[in-house]
Amino acid sequence: MMAYGETPFLIAAAPNGARKTKTDLPNIPITAAEVAREAVACQKAGAAMMHLHVRDDDQKHSLDAGRYREMLTEVRNAVGPDMLLQVTTEAVGIYDADAQMAMVRALVPDAVSIAIREIAPPNADLDQVRAFCEFMREAGILPQFILYAPEDVARFNQLVEAGILPGEKFPVLFVLGRYTVGQMSNPVELLPFIGSSPYVSEWMLCAFGAFENACILTGAGLGGHGRIGFENNHLKVDGSLAQGNADLIAQARAGARLMGRKIATGEQANQIMQPLW
Repeated sequence: MMAYGETPFLIAAAPNGARKTKTDLPNIPITAAEVAREAVACQKAGAAMMHLHVRDDDQKHSLDAGRYREMLTEVRNAVGPDMLLQVTTEAVGIYDADAQMAMVRALVPDAVSIAIREIAPPNADLDQVRAFCEFMREAGILPQFILYAPEDVARFNQLVEAGILPGEKFPVLFVLGRYTVGQMSNPVELLPFIGSSPYVSEWMLCAFGAFENACILTGAGLGGHGRIGFENNHLKVDGSLAQGNADLIAQARAGARLMGRKIATGEQANQIMQPLW
């Protein structure tokens, strides 16, 4: 294990998510061009990774591989090679596990976030899930498994132990506040996740609500990484409205430095997000 402060703090920008629209937040980036511009600002503010969602023409959540290709091309052209670009398979009550896996197979992205409860629910065909994970391993796709609650951690542990997730350790995302009243997170919610699985290579957290930054910096102090942005929160620590995702990233970057964490580069982001297959 590396000594405290040696592993750089990876900041991932989550600029839009699946649900908020221009009606909810006029300055949220939705189109590929808007997200590309936001990515440049986030990169300058300290983000080494972009967590990308695409929408249809009505701003509704989509897993369309063609739309993802367009966005990935726009963002890559804007930020250059030194940033990890991650897509999501988030279901949002629309897509089942088969549709999620089909998108990844069609797109073959560099990196993808996958909710354990969505890709491997209790009724899942685990042989199919194993084959999908083996496909990602062979294709060199970097998976990040999303864990919302202790039962998700238990399921994740079970899947690794059974060889459904064919590897030793994987990067994960702990989600705080998604299912709390008013989607308001609290830093103490992170504590039950810490040390809850021996199969985690690196962990990141995201946090809903106005205490996003407090949660992120708690994670930074405990050796984790942070996913930050309008997907989860649009308020700065003083309660004012952030003009862009870069505002939120900049304040987290400053706080992480005060806690002795160096800020990860895009190259380091790729290393941090590597599973031990």
